Amino acid sequence: MLTWALAFFIIAIIAAVFGFGGIAAAATSIAQILFFIFLVLFMIALLFGLLGGRTPPV
Repeated sequence: MLTWALAFFIIAIIAAVFGFGGIAAAATSIAQILFFIFLVLFMIALLFGLLGGRTPPV
């Protein structure tokens, strides 16, 4: 799940570069929305990956 979040985060960064840079002026708002959605998903997946990856010793 963490790898999917990382992949979507990279896609969002690429979309943000094109959208925020003025290359695709019509897609700026879509890139901003995707960027923040995938940023939140990445943080959630990172948190679950760090906390859920450990099991207590038996």
